[in-house]
Amino acid sequence: MTAATFDTHAAVKALTDAGFNAKQAETITDTVRDAVAEGGATKADIAGLEAKITALEIRLYRALPAMTAVLIIAMAAFTKL
Repeated sequence: MTAATFDTHAAVKALTDAGFNAKQAETITDTVRDAVAEGGATKADIAGLEAKITALEIRLYRALPAMTAVLIIAMAAFTKL
């Protein structure tokens, strides 16, 4: 995977052309550059989260009959009151 590039000079120029002063443009550009350098979620990160979500779904589906039984018992107990 290649690192993302960010042209800071072009960003500062675009921001100053849009009406920001030089200090504002440089601060915004530095913030964006740092965010780009940190990177985002990778495909592996997303795949890991998908696996965890799938595992949680399976646990919920397995617990559903027991939860339903408890609910039916509780409703029966309340109707007898």
